[in-house]
Amino acid sequence: MSNLVDRFLHYVSFDTQSDENSVTFPSTEKQLALALELDRELKSLGLTDSSVDDNGYVTATVPATCDDPYAVPVIGFLAHMDTSPDASGAGVKARLITSYDGSDIVLNTEKNIVLSPAEFPDMLLHKGEDFIVTDGTTLLGADDKAGIAEIVTAVEFLLAHPGVKHGTIKIAFTPDEEVGQGVDRFDVTKFGARYAYTLDGDELGSLEYENFNAASAEFQIDGKSIHPGSAKGIMKNAALIASELTSLFPADETPRSTEKYEGFFHLTEISGTCEKAQVKYIIRDHDKLHFEQRKSLAHAICDFLNAKYGEDTVVVAVRDSYYNMREVIEQNMVLINVARDVMERLGVAPIVKPVRGGTDGARLSYMGLPCPNLFTGGRNYHGPFEYVVVQSMEKAVQVIVGIAEAFAAR
Repeated sequence: MSNLVDRFLHYVSFDTQSDENSVTFPSTEKQLALALELDRELKSLGLTDSSVDDNGYVTATVPATCDDPYAVPVIGFLAHMDTSPDASGAGVKARLITSYDGSDIVLNTEKNIVLSPAEFPDMLLHKGEDFIVTDGTTLLGADDKAGIAEIVTAVEFLLAHPGVKHGTIKIAFTPDEEVGQGVDRFDVTKFGARYAYTLDGDELGSLEYENFNAASAEFQIDGKSIHPGSAKGIMKNAALIASELTSLFPADETPRSTEKYEGFFHLTEISGTCEKAQVKYIIRDHDKLHFEQRKSLAHAICDFLNAKYGEDTVVVAVRDSYYNMREVIEQNMVLINVARDVMERLGVAPIVKPVRGGTDGARLSYMGLPCPNLFTGGRNYHGPFEYVVVQSMEKAVQVIVGIAEAFAAR
């Protein structure tokens, strides 16, 4: 485990922020710098087939050490290289806090930025353990460079301990997960795994095989601009219609007001003038029926406004993004049973919970590669209060190794 922290700190020095408005793949060229570095590192560890393809996917194979590799399913472990567009990932100044004592952590004295258990009480679950934090001006990048560091460290351990019996293991690091494009061009057949796990969860013990059904709703509003002095009965102010549109969604079904299995409508963008306006929402729900009802509401709001202001005043495009992987994983519960048994054997209490978001694994599951999600030890993702617990990272490495062993022993 001695290389785990250094490895993670090295990875977060790479700015790999993805861009949801880009038309390239990967969405940002800077992600390729980390991809090439990971390829170099995997080759240096002895994975001779490691490669980076034209789409920025890093893949490699850990050869089997068990007596009959063909009797053991090929297992994959994946993590994503990009960081969220929600906060800067450039110039990350990570700092190790040893033996956390339960008090506030001052991230930035000059800017008075404090990571406090009063706001983030889960910090207190890890008193006496070691944290890696930011300086309060960027995100940390534990989402998902902690997952990458844990996978590479597990690979390093397995290669150094050939006596640990396991089947063939496939490794993949993907770009653009944060902008929903992480596996757009991923070749599941070529990857060659029967099952896989993403290392993209958060708190110690989290084991996730349910996620949101997800869609986007984009409203385009055409107004009618005329001099306000003579506008009575003629003007249609697109910006005001956009404001009215947002008021028609349930006020208590937003991310701020929901948790666990509760779905939501999330306003991500609103802009406009009297002549033109645009409103963007994302729609989320774990339940497929409720998901369809939420999408229907977006269309109903469009119809209502058109009846009020005139045909084609508002146009909406609703597009599905991904679906709840539960339907697939429930047909492959060996993945959950093995992971749960390994965690319990390591003294980690499994926390089976729904993902209030999506992962590469959700889409991979519908592409023919059942792929639930494991913890990394990171918390407060996508912002400057992000941190990761070193001891949780170490447990994640042990879980990866344990899962590899467990499939070979079945």
